[in-house]
Order: sequence, then structure tokens, then C-alpha cells
Amino acid sequence: MNVPPPGVHDADVDRLFASSGPLGQAVGGFRPRQAQTEMAKAIAEAIAQQRTLIAEAGTGTGKTFAYLVPALLWGGKVIVSTGTKNLQDQLFLRDIPTVRKALSAPVSIALLKGRANYVCHFHLERTLQNGRMTSREDVGYLREISRFMKTTSSGDKAELSMVPETAPIWNLVTSTRDTCMGAECQYYQDCFVMKARKEAQQADVVVVNHHLFFADVALKDTGVAELLPSANTVIFDEAHQLPEVATLFFGNTVSTSQILELCRDVLAEGLSHARDGADWGQVVLPVEKAARDLRLAFPQDVVRLSVNQIAPSSIFFPALETMRSQLHGMIAVLEKQAERAETIEQCRTRAVELGYKLDGWNSTPIAGGGKKAGKAVVADEGEGSVLWVEAFSSSLQLHQTPLSIAPIFNKQREGVARSWIFTSATLAVKNDFQHYAAQMGLGDEPAQSWPSPFDYGQQGLLYVPQNLPQPNSPDYTDAVIDAALPVIEASGGRAFLLCTTIRAVNRAAERLRAEFEARHLDFPLMVQGEAGRTELLDRFRAAGNAVLIGSQSFWEGVDVRGEALSLVIIDKLPFSPPDDPVLAARIEALESKGMNGFMHHQLPAAIINLKQGAGRLIRDESDRGVLMICDPRLISKGYGRRIWQSLPPFKRTRELDAVQAFWRGDAVAE
Repeated sequence: MNVPPPGVHDADVDRLFASSGPLGQAVGGFRPRQAQTEMAKAIAEAIAQQRTLIAEAGTGTGKTFAYLVPALLWGGKVIVSTGTKNLQDQLFLRDIPTVRKALSAPVSIALLKGRANYVCHFHLERTLQNGRMTSREDVGYLREISRFMKTTSSGDKAELSMVPETAPIWNLVTSTRDTCMGAECQYYQDCFVMKARKEAQQADVVVVNHHLFFADVALKDTGVAELLPSANTVIFDEAHQLPEVATLFFGNTVSTSQILELCRDVLAEGLSHARDGADWGQVVLPVEKAARDLRLAFPQDVVRLSVNQIAPSSIFFPALETMRSQLHGMIAVLEKQAERAETIEQCRTRAVELGYKLDGWNSTPIAGGGKKAGKAVVADEGEGSVLWVEAFSSSLQLHQTPLSIAPIFNKQREGVARSWIFTSATLAVKNDFQHYAAQMGLGDEPAQSWPSPFDYGQQGLLYVPQNLPQPNSPDYTDAVIDAALPVIEASGGRAFLLCTTIRAVNRAAERLRAEFEARHLDFPLMVQGEAGRTELLDRFRAAGNAVLIGSQSFWEGVDVRGEALSLVIIDKLPFSPPDDPVLAARIEALESKGMNGFMHHQLPAAIINLKQGAGRLIRDESDRGVLMICDPRLISKGYGRRIWQSLPPFKRTRELDAVQAFWRGDAVAE
């Protein structure tokens, strides 16, 4: 392989990002930024040398253009993976076409989503003929979808804004891996999933999201598996989300609700296609009972326990054994009847896969398939993983979660030489990438950071109020609201209150509603859960003086520029809950290697999360605002210094007067 010399594209990058260059001429408001140009050079070099780069770019650097320009010009076949479907649409519909046009780059682009995003001809037809609609609303939505199918070329449900993304009707008109007929389907030639995959195969640049990428690595069912071998460049934007997403997909989860759903389908398909083959009611009844009994092994409403926290005498273990054995019995019946209908064969396949997942909790193999099939499902045969249960009000989930995704992800990166770019605004802790690199198995790969162009010292103020109780005290949220109220008044609303738990969101909402009324404060209050995220944000921007209370989903990926958001209040440092079985197992594994679980894992993870929340405040060169962190540990604990040194370099204060002076535009002394 002939590797070009370092800096081979530097002069081109300088020309392209200059004010007189093609981007300056084509993109309104474009201004050269040194950090953006330097980042583009580093990515161009990583692409040319076919190597890995971890690239942290502060808010406002313009990282999207910094990776798209080299990718479109020199990246060959490129896969861009981003954090959410919204960002995926933004890249595909806006950012990539803008850069492609500015550079006159002759590249084709394709968008690839998971199969649940595309309307399925077969399932739509079936639902129109015999769908059991649960509401009048669904009947109207189905009519809209049917009309949409006559005009759409992509079948992507994102194009049909009249039907909410969360509407239950979508489950009846889309396919899953289990319910897809594949090449046997009469509509195979027109299938939108196949069409999207074919376009992705032929395109130069393919936009996917992290969930799709890792679902594919784990299940080989999303079309990415066919793309990877030919890709020269893989770019992960919002790469800080990868450890969590990958953990989700490289683990296994089996739930009692999946088993009950399978029973419903077995009963329906058995009665439709093989009524004389078995007493289908009696086939599913013992399996349903076993699933419900398994949930009842934990009388509490919500439970999270690792397997070694469950008492050996617990009825959970015999209930699990009964569940396996009853599922085994149902598989035996399905084996005999499977050839009578494709849909019964699909039920058999699903039952066998659920059996393999239960095998993650049992060593004895289940009937109906060889060990080989199980390996696709079981991530690592129980080695280096934690087994834990999670109970909800009406279902129980059994999880098998890998302690580290590094070895699994490294396996994906072996083989063909290509460049891997990992970029985000939050990958480092005080310019140290060790935590992220260790999580992803990126060891000694080069990592660089480019600072934000914003003048944080002038634009923002970090305020840590005095005299707050410890975060674990029962009245902590009330104390946060007491401290926040005068600041919210001084800012004229225009605030996000970011909480670490849903319970805190609900308590804060209750208190603020009452306080605003008592004090005659006319600030519209928006609370996570009362409407969808996009709708809440639109209302927040439009109001201009609103207060929005949210938990984790508002800590990142939210962009509110200008005066509408001038205050971000964070109730607590975002440490993972101490009762998390996966966290406990990871800490134990680190400590067995002589490392400190808190300093090497919990603290860096909390800092990266906090940087995301803090990043909501200053989104533009003209933004001004206050970041209020209420947690007294930021000051009282030795590690507090490491935390605030990782945040943007705001001026800092503990005085309410200084915050009020900041709003008045007076100079603030530290």
C-alpha cells in the first residue's frame, strides 16, 4: 500500500476553507475558523493514511463540515454514522447536499435506516384487509399511510408528518426481522427496505445511525453488513454515545412481554393455517402462565438486581427453569407444523432465538436449532458479561451485558485497512482521552482536541450556589428550586432545568408551577413527558421566556440559539445510579486489576455527560448565559476541581449578586 506523505492535502484544505474558497462563496454566513481548518487537515490525513483518529471539537468549531469536506473529496466509499435519526435526516437532507454543491463533488449519497422506518407493502395490505384497529385515530392514520404509499419513492415514515412517529399503527404496517418474508414475498421487487439497501450499496456516501450500525454488527440484519467490506472511511459523529449504544447491542435481552407476544402470534397463526395440527390454546397457555409466574417472582414494582444479588432460595430460579421447559414444549409443536405456513415457521424461528437468549441464563441448550445459530445471538457465551434482571410493573427483562465492548468492537475493526474517525464535542476529560479510548478499545490511537471559538470568559458565567444540602438528602430538589428561583427571575425565564432523574423532574415541575403562580411570574412551564421532545423545543423557542424541565434526553442533541435559552440549571452531577448492576460489575472488574473504579470509570463518565449538558448554553458567538450547577460536591470534593476544569472556561462565582450583575451587563469579578 502506497501511503501518501503527511499533510498531502493541507494546501487544498486551506484553499477550500478560506473566505474566498468554495464554502465561503456557497454557504451563507461562512467564516474561516482556524480550529475547523486544522481539524479538516487532521481528518484528511487520517483518511489518506487509512488510520484511526479520535477528534474532539468544541461547540461552534463546525465539525460537520470539517469531516464532510475531506470525506467527500478523498474518502472513497464513506459510511457516516450519527447519534439519532433526526441528525441523520439533517446530514442527508441539508449538510451533505450543501457541501457537495459547494465543492461540485460528483458523489452519490444514500440514507439507510432500520427496517421499522419503512412501510411494508405486505403488512400494509394485510392490515387493510383484516387489521384489528384499536381506535378511530388508527383508522384515520391507516388511510393516510395508504395514500402516502401511492406517492412515496422511499417509504420512509419520517416523510409522513401527519402520522406521529409513536403511533401504534406503524407496528402493523412495518416489518421486523422476524416477520419479513424476504425473497418469498410477492412485493419483494418493490420493497422499500431492499430498495434502500440497494441504493446504499451503490452510493459513495451512506448515512446511518449508531443503533443501525451496531444492530447490524450484532444481528446482520440492517444492510450495514454488506456495506462495511467496501467502505474506505467510517465516520462516527456524536461518538461519545457509542459505548452505551454498543453495550446495548452486544448484550442480550429477553423479556416476558416478548414471550407473551410470541404466544399471541403462535395462537393466531396456528388457528389460521394449522387448526387441525394442535390444540393451539393448550400449546400457548402453559408458556403464558410460565412467563407471568416469572414476572411474579419479584413482587415489587421496579427491580434491578444482578444474578448474584438474587437469593439462591428465590422462586425466580425454578420459575426460569419452568419457562425454559414450557418454551421447549411449544417449539416441539411448532417444529411439526412449521412447513404448513411461512408465518408458523417465523414463529418457530422466534421461539428458538428466545430460547437461545434464555440459554444465556442457562447452560443446557434448547431444542430446535444447533449451537451455531445460538452464537449469533449470545454475545460472548457468558464470559466477561454480567447477568441481571429488571422488573417493570407488568414485565420482567433478563439481561446479559458485556463488561467491556472493546474486544468485540476491535474484532469489527480488524481486517481491511480503512480509516475510522470518532468525533464529538465531548470525548476527553481535561484533554485526556484515556477513558473513551479504553471503553472503545482504541488504545494508543491518535487523539486530538480543537477548542471552541467562543469567548466563554465573556459570554458565560458558572454559578455554584452556597449552602445547598448533600445531593442524597430527601429535600434536595426543593433546595435546588429555592436556589434557582431568584436566578430564573433575574434571567426572565429563558431557562433549562436539567435533572438527573424523572422523580426530580416531576418534583421540580410541581414546585415551579406553584411558585410561578404564587409570585405572579408569567413564564410558560414545559415539562418532559407532557409532549414530544421536538414539540416542547418548538414551543420553548417560540415563547422566548419559557422554563423547560427535562432529564437525560435534553442533556444532548438540543440546539437553542439566541436569547430564548440564557440559563442552564443542572441539579446534580450526573453520576450513574449506584444500584446499577452493570456499573457495579464494571467497577469490580477494574478494581480486580488494581484500578480505582470511581476515578477511572464513574468520574470520567459523569464529566463527559456534564459537558454535554453544559454545552446546551452557548451555541453561538453572540449567545450569553449562566450555567448554574447546584451540586455542592463541585466545591467540597477533591475531584470537583477536575470536573470544572473540564468544562468551558467560564468566569466562576458563588454569589447571587454576581449573577444578577451579569444579566445587567455589569463586569463580574471572580
